[in-house]
Amino acid sequence: MERSVEVATGESVAFRYELAGLGSRFIAVVLDNAIQVTLAVPVVLLLVWWGASPARPTGAIHPAWAEKLAEIVAASLIGLGVVFFFMLFFGYFALFEWLWEGQTPGKRLLGIRVVRDGGFPLDFMSAVVRNLIRIVEVALGYYAVSALCTLLSPRNRRLGDMAAGTLVVREGRYERAPRIRRRAGRADEPLVAELTASERELVRSYAARRSALTARARRDLSAQIAASVRPKLTASFEHLSDDDLLVHLAETALDGS
Repeated sequence: MERSVEVATGESVAFRYELAGLGSRFIAVVLDNAIQVTLAVPVVLLLVWWGASPARPTGAIHPAWAEKLAEIVAASLIGLGVVFFFMLFFGYFALFEWLWEGQTPGKRLLGIRVVRDGGFPLDFMSAVVRNLIRIVEVALGYYAVSALCTLLSPRNRRLGDMAAGTLVVREGRYERAPRIRRRAGRADEPLVAELTASERELVRSYAARRSALTARARRDLSAQIAASVRPKLTASFEHLSDDDLLVHLAETALDGS
């Protein structure tokens, strides 16, 4: 059964997202794990070779010092190995989701993405929190508890999502929800002097959420917003597409307002 969630913002539109199901999320994890194992195998083989190789010549080093040096090297390799495997199997998810706007290679192949509540892009701390909880989830029977939580949760959340306040949504199934009531507001910047407070917030909200929208949804929604914004601007932006215009306004004229 497909589940969706509608995020009604304080501006003049609402966003509806189709939630990623347990199957697509599990396949994405399996794909990511396959990539991780592929990267781990050479390192494991290298460590095995190092441990099984005969003692290396120490030259003029005193036997006691040579033994101590060997212990230091072995401890260092073990420490580096622990850090490497921790980063590979848990930092992998946090870094990819942060740098790839909520996606790992597996999620990208499955067309799903992690977003924060409200449809906002995933930030660094949210990525870290949801993936630190992954350590507990893996320890509890390779996501068995997470699968149960996802099935029972109305928003398909696993434990990490609950802790970080995130959702996993499908990229290819976003819909634009009906318009909701506008709010009146004040305006004070010359370029956007005629825009109401709700229109300003709408532009900012679009710019923040656009990365989670498909190309079609982005085109339709930006056209709808730009149609009400363009006539109120004090400068011509005919050379910019609707999407580029809204991003430009959010990053310049409305920045910090």
